[in-house]
Amino acid sequence: MKQNKYDDPNFFSAYEQMPRSVKGLEAAGEWHVLKELMPELRNKSVLDLGCGFGWHCRFALEQQASSVVGVDISEKMLQKAREKTDDPLISYIKMPIEDINFSDSQFDVVISSLAFHYIKSFEAICKKVYDCLKPGGTFVFSVEHPIFTSRNEQDWYYDDQGERLHWPVDKYQDEGVRETSFLTENVVKYHRTISTYINDLIGAGFSLRAVKEPMPSDEMLKSIPEMEYENRRPMFLMISVEKEIAPSNN
Repeated sequence: MKQNKYDDPNFFSAYEQMPRSVKGLEAAGEWHVLKELMPELRNKSVLDLGCGFGWHCRFALEQQASSVVGVDISEKMLQKAREKTDDPLISYIKMPIEDINFSDSQFDVVISSLAFHYIKSFEAICKKVYDCLKPGGTFVFSVEHPIFTSRNEQDWYYDDQGERLHWPVDKYQDEGVRETSFLTENVVKYHRTISTYINDLIGAGFSLRAVKEPMPSDEMLKSIPEMEYENRRPMFLMISVEKEIAPSNN
């Protein structure tokens, strides 16, 4: 059973109130880095896995992508995405990411934001993305950092006054299920190491282009003082890879 917390009314109501849900990409602390990893999107066909409210889909169209497909498991997410989208070049599909089955070499660019740590087999997703990408295509994604997901608690250690002491890391090499809490609900995440993320990509045939562990921008640190804690441990991991063009036999 694929996990879909977002169609739960209480969970969705809480998610709707998050800054990134209200204000979009500029309220996402990692966006300034993910944006820099994006390839040229002009005249490109783009697939967004776990598209949510469609923020990245609309960004791709602003960059003059030729077509955009957003995939998400949540009907409530897609309803909100369709409300915010007024362009026939963007289409939304209700489907678990694990079930995608697009044509070979259908897309120039595949993107995903903070979705794959909810999916059991990253290796399987890598193979599917590789197949649906055109030669020379780019796959760019973000996940919660393995330092963040290593423990079920996924929280700081605090002193008696409630001050943050440090971010604990434990059972880092023990990959698999992490039962934790997010917003109003208990959720299941899948912890995997940085090396597993990278080696699954290499195993699928991708060439590594960049690996980033973003910190908040200076502007966000100024406007949201709480963001200073994000400089004490990485919360996000971002990777950009490429499907190489096969050499000519001529």
